[in-house]
Amino acid sequence: MCYVGIDLHKKSITLCVVNQERRVLTRKTLACREPDKIRAFFAQLGSFQAVVEATASYEWLWQLLEPLADRLVLAHPKKLRIIAESTCKSDKLDAQVLAQFLALDMIPAAYRPTPRQRQHRVLVRQRVWLRRRTTGVKNKIRRVLANYNADRKDLFTEEGLASVAALPLLACDRCVLEQLLASWRHYEQQRAALDKELRAFAKKAPAAEKEARAVLESIPDVGPVTVDVVVSELGDVRRFRSAKCVAAYAGLAPKRRESAGRAKELGITKEGSALLRWALVEAAWRLVRHSRRWATIFEGLSRRRGKKKAIVAVARRLLGVMVALLRTGQRYRAAA
Repeated sequence: MCYVGIDLHKKSITLCVVNQERRVLTRKTLACREPDKIRAFFAQLGSFQAVVEATASYEWLWQLLEPLADRLVLAHPKKLRIIAESTCKSDKLDAQVLAQFLALDMIPAAYRPTPRQRQHRVLVRQRVWLRRRTTGVKNKIRRVLANYNADRKDLFTEEGLASVAALPLLACDRCVLEQLLASWRHYEQQRAALDKELRAFAKKAPAAEKEARAVLESIPDVGPVTVDVVVSELGDVRRFRSAKCVAAYAGLAPKRRESAGRAKELGITKEGSALLRWALVEAAWRLVRHSRRWATIFEGLSRRRGKKKAIVAVARRLLGVMVALLRTGQRYRAAA
């Protein structure tokens, strides 16, 4: 059995092969655009295990090697601090460290989403990207109209757009405005098409996912966008040991510094899924506006911590509720 450490980059991969005694057998650098050569190199190794870090583009390599390897390991980049903090760092050394850690069975493994979860994430993240683009274009349109004191709340309604068409604008501003309006309409059409695709995707969900969606939808002010984000980003909630682990994954866990018997809590880590954290904070704001129970919690925290920290705490508590409901399959019941 040999062990292969793979340092993956956009254009090339650097390989280091070691034996059980962690002695280097061979090194190789191959171009990513030549998958046949990569497959041929691994095929001639015989029985092997391989490890690659969970970078943004590892999936194609995983699918290429999965039929050949006895075992593939996806390494957690942040937990491999020995590589990140090394003073003598190179692609060859990174691959060697990965291979030697694999031979010792000391690789901190990362979670690999299921094929359906990866597809879901692609659609959900594209919708968020389109939403942000749409907001950016709308803000630019309002900025142009502000120069003419013509901005209005109902600007993007039929009546508001008709008023824009009748405005006496300079030729340069009219040109820019028409382009921005065309971009806005284009993004809106794309969002509508993506929403349709997501609805069709949800209809094909397996039983466990349908149950998770039903549980989340039972929570007040948790709409389809939040449900899609939570389901796509978390996957099966049972893969987490506890609700604290889920909070850490969402970057909502507080940092803590302790020295000489003194402990101090700092801000949240902001690690993990930024999209999940955003969705939870947005849902928390809706809850505190419409639910007396959640508003009471928020107000009590605000007096002690301020509104920004309070809403983050509410988001973390909301995530804890979601995790508890998803684990038991129960629907949300408001407190009497």
